[in-house]
Amino acid sequence: MALGDAVVVASTAITAGSTSTIRPGSSIEWIIHNIYLPTVSTTELYATDGANAILIDTSYGGGWLNHFFHLTNAQYLEVKNTGATTIYMKYDGIVSK
Repeated sequence: MALGDAVVVASTAITAGSTSTIRPGSSIEWIIHNIYLPTVSTTELYATDGANAILIDTSYGGGWLNHFFHLTNAQYLEVKNTGATTIYMKYDGIVSK
């Protein structure tokens, strides 16, 4: 299998006020291209190393599409549901290492 042939896809529910982590395992690297969210939702996207979180963007529905988020086990993303109800999130990308 050539580099970039493996796909990363996952879905999860995020309860109100909770955070979902997008993080590859140890010694694995991902490039996440899309984070799908319901059209009626309020979420925040953070880049983090586990100790220092940087707010990248706030979405009011739809998510973040056609991006190139390079992730490692030490540098990853968190999606926080700032709304009042549970939402469902999906993301996809490729394994780069």
